[in-house]
Amino acid sequence: MTAPVRLGVILLCHDRLDVAARMARIWAEGGARVAIHVDAKTPGAEIATLRTALADLEGILYSRRRRCDWGRFNLVRATQDAAEELLAACPDLTHVYLASGACLPLRPVAELAAHLAADPGRDHIESVSAHDVGWTVGGLNDERFTLYFPFDWRRQRGLFDRSVEWQRRLRVRRGMPRGISPHLGSQWWCLTAATLRAILTDPRRVEFDRYFRLTWIPDESYFQTLARRHSVTIESRSLTLAKFDHKGRPYQLYDDHIPMLEDSRCFVARKAWPGATKLLAHFPRPPAELPDPAPPRPARIERLINHTVRRRVLGRPGLYMQSRYPRKDAENGKTSAPYALFQGFSDIFPDFETWLAERVPGDVHGHLFGPEQVEFAGRPEIGPGAISSNPLLRDHDAQGFLTALIRITGRMQIFQFSPRDNQVLNWFIATDPNAHVFVITGAWMLPLLHSGMPFDDIRRVSAQLQRAELEHVEVLNSVWVKARAQVYELADFLARPEVLMGEVLRQLDPQVVPITSLPDMRDPAGLAQLLRRLRNSGLQPRLIGAELPPADPPGTERKAAE
Repeated sequence: MTAPVRLGVILLCHDRLDVAARMARIWAEGGARVAIHVDAKTPGAEIATLRTALADLEGILYSRRRRCDWGRFNLVRATQDAAEELLAACPDLTHVYLASGACLPLRPVAELAAHLAADPGRDHIESVSAHDVGWTVGGLNDERFTLYFPFDWRRQRGLFDRSVEWQRRLRVRRGMPRGISPHLGSQWWCLTAATLRAILTDPRRVEFDRYFRLTWIPDESYFQTLARRHSVTIESRSLTLAKFDHKGRPYQLYDDHIPMLEDSRCFVARKAWPGATKLLAHFPRPPAELPDPAPPRPARIERLINHTVRRRVLGRPGLYMQSRYPRKDAENGKTSAPYALFQGFSDIFPDFETWLAERVPGDVHGHLFGPEQVEFAGRPEIGPGAISSNPLLRDHDAQGFLTALIRITGRMQIFQFSPRDNQVLNWFIATDPNAHVFVITGAWMLPLLHSGMPFDDIRRVSAQLQRAELEHVEVLNSVWVKARAQVYELADFLARPEVLMGEVLRQLDPQVVPITSLPDMRDPAGLAQLLRRLRNSGLQPRLIGAELPPADPPGTERKAAE
């Protein structure tokens, strides 16, 4: 039969003493002895109200008040004072639990006592070697032990930063007291009375206190380090559920966290929002006839909180907002969902947009980046999500236009592209893993063939379009490309259009129905003759392919190419 556990609790309080009074009552009525430290900066009237609220409870102790500042040794001093007073007043205590006035007990105090009684010699304190694991958030790791920190990080930030900078330049390195190794962890712990007494009565305590007095955030290292010197068995996990955001600030718990906190089976959670009335009324759960000593199961809620931290730091995939506009290549995904770009297909098949919309799931648009208009599917003036079809508005933020369209619709977005269109997003799309890019190079020649333009104009436009397409293909051939890009030369595509079109559609939808017919194609007859005239005029056609239909007999050149 295990020996009974006699639990003492230290509450560190600095504001919202009405909430702290409620927490102290939960601990005291659960059978624990409570010692309260109230920050010296707290107004006396609030302390009087706290004492009045707890006046009906016997045995509540109030330790010497100290002015406590974040990251300073006075927090350790306050804990030492309260621990000494508690152990002196209650010599029969077996364990001491350190909590704040905002820490909410989730399970009955009797269940915590039963859990501690299962292994009465074990100390529950997170204690991680500072040399092995750099787990600190937004702060110093090893340097908090090797430099001097005489200035307050919050009230004297300039002096703090300059002091650290000069010590680094001078290569200052403090010596660690002999016999201890620096450890870090949560400041909320549950130590056996034997270990706590050993720390407080250590013959070298003056030396240790003098050293830690000038370390940074010693409340996360003092007891965590000295417990390694005196404890027989350490469970390196706090019994208090305390999670922190990406800036190292504790998360607040609200009413909608009740189911997750129940599922976690944790004994204590930090910190409850004072306005969470349902949460404060729900916990702690009423005691059962037989206390349940089962250990906490915080894995699920920790995963959820860690996911929340990642979401807050990285943002949602493909979402760009004014409040957290990402650095280049540091965003959480360029876009939020797969999409497809078809270049050259609508030049070969004039009705390609309608034909494709009948065969693949998604919204099939025209030339979204065309110079005259944003060609949304159906050609409305206002597209999905109230996005304007005005090309001036689109070009003001082309990246925002594309990413917003993809995110708003929830369906795969498919659009046509051409060397005539705005090329500003070539690199953005090529380096986006969500992009499917299908290009038929040289296909822009077919509309020119049937345009009826004078040959001089065809030559001038061909030079411009070829230059734009060469630059785009060079991007797609880069080693930095992450898009799924497929490039066909016009001659190769015209030689086997059904086979290559089937490959393209299967990449978009593996379950696509095999194609049995293609849309009407522009007549390529006369294209070889036009290419010969362009070469003879000094313009070398490229990216067309080597085997087009044979040239027309002499004297039968198309009128459009003359």
